[in-house]
Amino acid sequence: MVTAPSLVLKVDVDTLRGTLAGALRLVELLQRHQTDATFLFSLGPDHTGWAIRRVFRRGFLGKIKRTSVVEHYGLKTLLYGTLLPGPDIGRRAGDAMRRVRDAGFETGIHCWDHVLWQDRVAKADREWTVREMGKAVDRYAEVFGAATTVHGAAGWQMNSHALRLAREFGFTCCSDARGTHPFLPVVDGEAIRCPQFPTTLPTLDELIGVDGITPDNVADRLLAMTATMPVTGHVFTLHAELEGMKFLPVLDRLLAGWRDQGYRLGALRTLAGEMALDALPCHQVDYGTVPGRTGTLLVQGSAV
Repeated sequence: MVTAPSLVLKVDVDTLRGTLAGALRLVELLQRHQTDATFLFSLGPDHTGWAIRRVFRRGFLGKIKRTSVVEHYGLKTLLYGTLLPGPDIGRRAGDAMRRVRDAGFETGIHCWDHVLWQDRVAKADREWTVREMGKAVDRYAEVFGAATTVHGAAGWQMNSHALRLAREFGFTCCSDARGTHPFLPVVDGEAIRCPQFPTTLPTLDELIGVDGITPDNVADRLLAMTATMPVTGHVFTLHAELEGMKFLPVLDRLLAGWRDQGYRLGALRTLAGEMALDALPCHQVDYGTVPGRTGTLLVQGSAV
């Protein structure tokens, strides 16, 4: 019997608002569709307001305009770290995180401080990287009473130290990159034996506002991209602040559409359980651009 490819739902939870409201709305929708998903939490301070420093990056203002950042994140969230102190998400929203786990969903680490990680990690040294990842690992254990095995980097931003630390911190699978299929990352000639399950599909905020794509037709565009089913499946990254809020109806349509296409919807643990570690190809990791997103991200490089 041929098993249908998996389509993994990876939920990035970036903010306090997303944790307290968006994540729990997603739980309700996913339960209605009887599907698993992986929720990756930001566990330290919410400094979303610091992102205003990116205003001088090429394309940043255009993204703000077409994706209605204020509407999705809320004015209060956009002031955290500037005019308002950044609240500690793990302290304020631990109960909400545990509700996600208790509903049966896979949980893992997104980061300690979302904006700080995105803006600093690419050029950070090992000491800084160990400290930031260590704070997230410790807080996760404090919130959930157990160690995590899953990591998905904020903004797909990583460095070579962070990739090596995956095994040291006990992660068994990661989704830190953009790419086309599962692989073992190769750093300085060394294969890191912690599989990467890269995001393979564009996110809603990368699509909406480009080439005539709107919230009303973005689901159709994504479903057209997934009409041909790859053997290795797909990983779709969604956000508690987007699909868990205004774009919840879009996700509802996508889940139904992907089921109709024949995909098995699930969490990272679904895909990881189907892959033999020694059978995964080894790929270099690199930094590149993705249409609709500013800056460079960790991307799956050439096979070695």
